[in-house]
Amino acid sequence: MSSPHAGQLPPLTLVLGGARSGKSRFAEALVEGAARCGTYCATAEAGDDEMAARIAAHRARRGPFWRAIETPLALADAIAAEANPERPLLVDCLTLWLSNLLMADAAIDEAFASLHAALRDAAGPVVLVANEVGLGVVPETPLGRRFRDEAGRLNQEIAALTDCVVFVAAGLPLVLKDISPHPSLPRLRGRVIETPFSASGEGEGRGL
Repeated sequence: MSSPHAGQLPPLTLVLGGARSGKSRFAEALVEGAARCGTYCATAEAGDDEMAARIAAHRARRGPFWRAIETPLALADAIAAEANPERPLLVDCLTLWLSNLLMADAAIDEAFASLHAALRDAAGPVVLVANEVGLGVVPETPLGRRFRDEAGRLNQEIAALTDCVVFVAAGLPLVLKDISPHPSLPRLRGRVIETPFSASGEGEGRGL
């Protein structure tokens, strides 16, 4: 299922937004508009029945366009193995991946460095989704504050690395950075994401 349209995507794209902002829908539409198939790299884990139901509903919604892989921790390895010039890779989401790392007491700096290297060397287009968590109140707990700080640092590092950064609010995309203009963004810029939200939520990230 090779696609002559996959080249319309820049090598790396970051889609930011708050909970239920439409960021996952936008990222999916970006890939679906540029290729005939895609790989969905999901970082969520089913920690309880409610999350398991959300993930199951999201899988059912995606349809045959997507081939899904589960990568709660080994994200850099998945990007190295799955990035393909004819099959864009969608990572949803970086913020849950960070949460998984913190809960596993993993070495954050080493994980960030591995992700940076994997993205730099990726063999095909990669679209990454992340939450913007720094617009709310200051978390009450030390872990919460560390999570907020590390999420902000991760977003800044990835934004500096990527060719295109889009911020989505209320279903509307705002292009923050676009080094190499490409056909996919003009079709979507300034438009409400047309696919309606399902009751199960917007994406594997579930809007931390």
